[in-house]
Amino acid sequence: MNKLIIVLILIVIASCKDTVKKENIQVTETSRVEHLPYYNDESFTPHWLTPNTEEEKQFHKIPDFKLVDQLGDTLTQKSFENKIYITDFFFTSCPGICLKMTNNMTKVQEAFIDNPEVSMLSHSVTPSIDSVSVLKTYANKNGIIDSKWHLVTGDKTEIYNLGRNQYFVENDLGIPKDITDFLHTENFLLIDKNKHIRGIYNGLNRASITQLITDAEALLKEI
Repeated sequence: MNKLIIVLILIVIASCKDTVKKENIQVTETSRVEHLPYYNDESFTPHWLTPNTEEEKQFHKIPDFKLVDQLGDTLTQKSFENKIYITDFFFTSCPGICLKMTNNMTKVQEAFIDNPEVSMLSHSVTPSIDSVSVLKTYANKNGIIDSKWHLVTGDKTEIYNLGRNQYFVENDLGIPKDITDFLHTENFLLIDKNKHIRGIYNGLNRASITQLITDAEALLKEI
């Protein structure tokens, strides 16, 4: 009699485990989003648009720019045609968070090392100091692959305008700033092939970088 009770208990436990597994699968499947959201201001409120619709085509895009990378090559949006890219803002003489950001961006570089559809773009916020030669030295020191990851310098007004008014990288919501206010942020942004912002991530946080890589992989599959 005791053996029969034990057998019945084991059957019930096994049945419960199967039920939990099925429920978990259902939750995972229904929680997935079909497309990454789109963003168009500093609040980073997600907009759930369908790619290739007229609404998506009219949505905020990063405008063209003209900057110079560590090889002395001029970069524009044309340089990233048919590519997604991950972007941030840094400076080579930064003694604190920039090196951590660079280390984490290196992980992104490694994740997409063999994928020509993914690039990285890091803007210097001290362009008067970060010349082409300084950027090249920094790239060599930190294992940056020139063809994959571009460190750019150029006109300070253009860089700061891109950071604040186009990428919306700073967290100081509603605080007015001008060219004399230093631009410094740990945020990474994910930009799609149509130059839309599709994600914002903490460049100092390991879990956030993992999510960035996952989202970039999903974006590559988007038609």
